[in-house]
Amino acid sequence: MNDKEQFESVGEGLLIRAPAKINLSLLVVRQRCDGFHELETIMAKVNWYDEVLIEPGQKAGIELVCQGPHWAPTGKENLVYRAAELLLNNCGLKTDVKITLTKNIPAGSGLGSASSDAAATLMGLNKYLDIQLPNKQLAKPASQLGSDVVFFLNGPLAFCTGKGEKIKKLEENFNFLVLLVLPGISVSTKKVYVNYEHSRPLYEKLSTQINGYMKKNRIDLVAKMCANMLEKSCFSLVKSLAELKSKVELLGIGPCCLSGSGSTMFCLIESGDEEIARQYKHKLEEKIGCKSIIASNNRW
Repeated sequence: MNDKEQFESVGEGLLIRAPAKINLSLLVVRQRCDGFHELETIMAKVNWYDEVLIEPGQKAGIELVCQGPHWAPTGKENLVYRAAELLLNNCGLKTDVKITLTKNIPAGSGLGSASSDAAATLMGLNKYLDIQLPNKQLAKPASQLGSDVVFFLNGPLAFCTGKGEKIKKLEENFNFLVLLVLPGISVSTKKVYVNYEHSRPLYEKLSTQINGYMKKNRIDLVAKMCANMLEKSCFSLVKSLAELKSKVELLGIGPCCLSGSGSTMFCLIESGDEEIARQYKHKLEEKIGCKSIIASNNRW
């Protein structure tokens, strides 16, 4: 799967690609007074995309059309609609636009697709309507839409803190090949956090190790840790995911890491060899019957 450009002109419209992400590490620092959890996570974009197409509107206001292999709502409950409405209102613009979302990445999969779609909409409208807001100014509406949306304005690799909205771009050139294991299960992020039981000693142990690797610019060693403090909560809610992880690792593919709050897991292909990745993909589908995608780090 080759990297594609972020923006592409299509007729009178503008196509924006919205990449998925994986969490190379995810630590929970504590629960905040506002009920949210303080996080430390390294997020990396991968080259698997939803698509957002912005065109001149044929109806008054915002028209949102959703298509593709995965369902998405077409009303105000969709972050794409809310992102468009928020940006236009903030800028005092009354413009008729048609937005077509092609949903290739499943929701509730820990890949951040809804947040990425929202960020793509903000950046796309900014470019399509020539609003000329810098990304720093787009970050304000982005943070109102969701914790991960700000990350997708930047990237492709960042250390994120707070609820995930405080972004420190990592300049390291971490190239990787990954097999995304897609169980076809939607996991509620809210339920995973409600079910989460915090361990301060575990956080301190993992944080010390990760910070040590980051000081040496060894993101590869961080990724090999498979450190995700939400995994226990996710697996206790959906026991079939714990069983799937064990089955994948018994195939000899390597450590299987949970992304975000699940359900997607990923296996880093250490050799970076695409032929080996294809063999693992075939083995996974033949032996377990689980869908998977081969992806690599995105360059933007």
